[in-house]
Amino acid sequence: MRLRLPEERPAEPPTGYKIAHPVLSQDGTRAGFTGVSLGGALPYGVLADASCVYGLRHRAPNRRCDCGFHCVHDRAAAEALLCTAEHRTAVLLDVLVLGRYLRFELGFRYARQRVRTATVGACACGTVAAALADAGWGRPGWRALAPSCAACLRGRTAVSLAGFARLAGEGLRVIAGPAGPVVAGLDAPEGLGVPELAAEAALLQARLDWFQSQLARLGERGPDGGPQG
Repeated sequence: MRLRLPEERPAEPPTGYKIAHPVLSQDGTRAGFTGVSLGGALPYGVLADASCVYGLRHRAPNRRCDCGFHCVHDRAAAEALLCTAEHRTAVLLDVLVLGRYLRFELGFRYARQRVRTATVGACACGTVAAALADAGWGRPGWRALAPSCAACLRGRTAVSLAGFARLAGEGLRVIAGPAGPVVAGLDAPEGLGVPELAAEAALLQARLDWFQSQLARLGERGPDGGPQG
C-alpha cells in the first residue's frame, strides 16, 4: 500500500524564487523570460501556464515527469545560481505559485505562475544596470537580454527596465540590483598586521608597475599612435 501526503489547501498562494533570462520579441513589442534549464527553449510571460516539454499530453506537473515550472523556497539559494558563468546575466524572479503543485524539500514544481518582481543584476562593468540590452544570443523570434549600464550599450538593441516591465505587463516590477561587489581586500580594514599590510603594498606596487609600463608604451608610440623618431 502506497501512503500519500495530505493535499495542501493554502489560504494564500505559495511564493518562491527562480532565475531566468529576460527576452524581447523580434519586433520589440513583447517581453518575457526563458528558463535556464529544462524548458529553456520555451519563453514565457509574466502570467503563464506550464506544459510538458516532452510533448506528452498529461497535465503539468506530473509525478512521473519533470515538466512544470520550478522554483526554490529560499531567495539565497536562487541567488547562488547566479554565480555560475552561464547564469551571470540572468535575473532573479520572485514568483507566485498558482494551480497544482508538488512540494519538495527545496521548492516547488507547479502548473501556473505569476512573476511579481524581476531583480536585474549589475552590468558586466560592475555599474548598476540602467537597461536590458541584446546579449548576443536568443531563441527563434526572441532576443535574450543582459543587464547593461548606459555607457556599455554601444548601439545594441536595448530597453529600459521600466520599458521592459511595461512590455511584459501584468503588473511586473523590474528593479535594479546593487553594483557589483567590491573585491575583498581592496579596502584594508583596521587591525591588519605587518604581513597583511605588506601583501597589500605589494599588490598596489604591482598595479602601479603595470600602469607605468602601459604609459611607457604609449610614450614610445607617440601622440599620433606611431613610433617617435
